[in-house]
Amino acid sequence: MLDRRYITDNAERVQENCRLRGVDVDVLRMVTLESQRLEKLREAQELNRQANETSKGIGKAASPEERQEMIARGRQLREQKETAQREHDQLDAEIDAIQRAIPNLTHPDAPLGGEEDAVELGRGKTPIPQFDFQPKDHLEIGSHWDMIDFEAGARVAGAGFYFLKNDAVRLDMALQQFAVAFLAERGFTPVSTPDLALTSVLHGTGFMPRGPETQIYSIENTDLNLIATAEITLGGMLAGQTLEADQLPLRLCGLSHCFRTEAGAAGRASRGLYRVHQFSKVEMFAFTHPDQSAAAHEEMRTLESELFDALEIPYRVIDTATGDLGGPAYRKYDLEAWMPGRGEAGEWGEVTSTSNCTDYQARRLNIRFKTAGQKGTELVHTLNGTAIATSRAIIAVLENNQQADGTVRVPPVLRPWMGKDVIGG
Repeated sequence: MLDRRYITDNAERVQENCRLRGVDVDVLRMVTLESQRLEKLREAQELNRQANETSKGIGKAASPEERQEMIARGRQLREQKETAQREHDQLDAEIDAIQRAIPNLTHPDAPLGGEEDAVELGRGKTPIPQFDFQPKDHLEIGSHWDMIDFEAGARVAGAGFYFLKNDAVRLDMALQQFAVAFLAERGFTPVSTPDLALTSVLHGTGFMPRGPETQIYSIENTDLNLIATAEITLGGMLAGQTLEADQLPLRLCGLSHCFRTEAGAAGRASRGLYRVHQFSKVEMFAFTHPDQSAAAHEEMRTLESELFDALEIPYRVIDTATGDLGGPAYRKYDLEAWMPGRGEAGEWGEVTSTSNCTDYQARRLNIRFKTAGQKGTELVHTLNGTAIATSRAIIAVLENNQQADGTVRVPPVLRPWMGKDVIGG
């Protein structure tokens, strides 16, 4: 979240930023409440001072009557102080709720507008395939080679769940192994994370586990939730910790299952593996010095591009518009892969995203660093980026590499883990 003092000192700028991001938050009300809170704080402190002064004087009372009067006066001051403190705490809670709803500031170069206003920054090395046959979508390919079973998934866990079978299992694992090896060679520490996280950790990373618009599965009668991404657990790893400046940047490569309710998702564009309730993902995450985060963000975008260039998947890079940014993101890039079976004649579909969250998550999670020879601590910056979300990567691999005879060419970088050059046949 943003710093409270910054919000009150820059209320108009923050309110305008909320407008550009399509977030309905009354920043000016927060400013009013903060003024009232500070007044109540001063009142509580003054009453506490008077109560302490009265308490010290009881032993010096000139008579029993005066002593009783001072005791009664002290009790009255304490009660008034407690009332003022409760009113202060109520104001503080209301301010905190507004403060947490305020999104991060926005990079000045981010495009203005909604999803349709995103700007294409470039394309990958692999061209869009030109088939001399009618291409199939991944569901048709998966059904033909007995690789994807949504009907069985629905019987076991409901709509949106599925079984991967045969070569789809090997492809899923190959994508994970390729991504982990790729990032480990580039200095990322591989981490297998829990699939559950406390509500406080979700709040800290900017996810809302309760409410009608949540995408989070919460565990009833507990404070635990199934994670939607390893960004949650990787960020939570260092909650409340203080690092040394020379430890930064700290770069992690997280492997986890991801669970999302995908409420409201429907339509042809969302069918099959594109929007599902569970999938595996390899996630990049970094804790950096504030001066390092812009460069780290560009590095993550480059790494995502290198991954999909290596997979020989056609893609484009998108600079996400302000109205389509998640709350914690200062700036976000998406990779959209070409999916021949999506839409009537193929469409772009998001496969990765990378966000610079600056100190927004770190302030919530209280993750800091100290510099040798300097007093105090500073908040780190956090960044996240999808390496491989296997469900959508499987779509891209199957649909772009299908051949006229129905088989699927395995990208060369995956063959060591797949153990074969072709799926089917």
